[in-house]
Amino acid sequence: MNKEKILKAGKIAKQIRKFAKSLIKKDMPLLEIANKIEDKITELGGKPAFPTNLSINDIAAHYTPSHDDETLAHGLLKVDFGIHVDGWAADTAFSLDLEDSEQNKKLIEAAEKALEKAIETIKQGTTTSEIGKQINKIIESYDFSPIINLSGHEMKQHELHAGLTIPNFDDNKNISINKGLYAIEPFATPGNGKVYDGKPSGIYMLINEKNVRSPIARDILNHIIQEYQTLPFCSRWLVKTFGTKALFGLKQLEDNGNLHHFQQLVETSHNKVAQAEHTVLISDEKIVTTNQIY
Repeated sequence: MNKEKILKAGKIAKQIRKFAKSLIKKDMPLLEIANKIEDKITELGGKPAFPTNLSINDIAAHYTPSHDDETLAHGLLKVDFGIHVDGWAADTAFSLDLEDSEQNKKLIEAAEKALEKAIETIKQGTTTSEIGKQINKIIESYDFSPIINLSGHEMKQHELHAGLTIPNFDDNKNISINKGLYAIEPFATPGNGKVYDGKPSGIYMLINEKNVRSPIARDILNHIIQEYQTLPFCSRWLVKTFGTKALFGLKQLEDNGNLHHFQQLVETSHNKVAQAEHTVLISDEKIVTTNQIY
């Protein structure tokens, strides 16, 4: 692990959290929010580790605006973004109540308190089950449920979901935490506590570099390999570079088996979801990289 680059990514993430919280207002276009966050990441010396997720109400994750998206910020908005420095990532998220709802505020507090308890619990030798148990206990104390088929995750260079998963409930796997980089992300809902695959998100990941016949698809594939490697990217970014013909090329790459296309993740009972997330580096010490004091 490259501690210097991990901490730099985390420092930028902390600055972006502050920037985004001051930026986002009700009825602001999601497209404007995403573009400003991603431009600010670049300005501060990082790169987006994945497209900014701006998921509203019952969409728990994987909503990023398309190049022509007209959706306005409202309801219970999850703001989930990542920064990488040479592939070493910081992954963080927070939720905003944009409708002055007591339930929204309570959901946000439940997710944040569960995250605090998980960060307090995690260390070398702690089991993943114990962390999940603590997350579940806090969220249930608010009379909500955790999302049990979403989880935190270990991160390695150029690999956002690597190795261990950090469950949001006691999954009885009892796997010990070792030195590494971990994203912890509780989700709280008054609903059933599960998500299903919804509409295509426009978020993709490269899974195969095999040749494709179409010249535009080939150009896009080469760009993906060079710019993103195995980190997620979105159609919006490619339309900026190639114009709307990028959408045709992406479809060809998907059909050719080069890309995995992520789906939006929707709470099964269509109840609202709140999310909180920080990245934790476990080495000789424990550092919350996305919330450290500089």
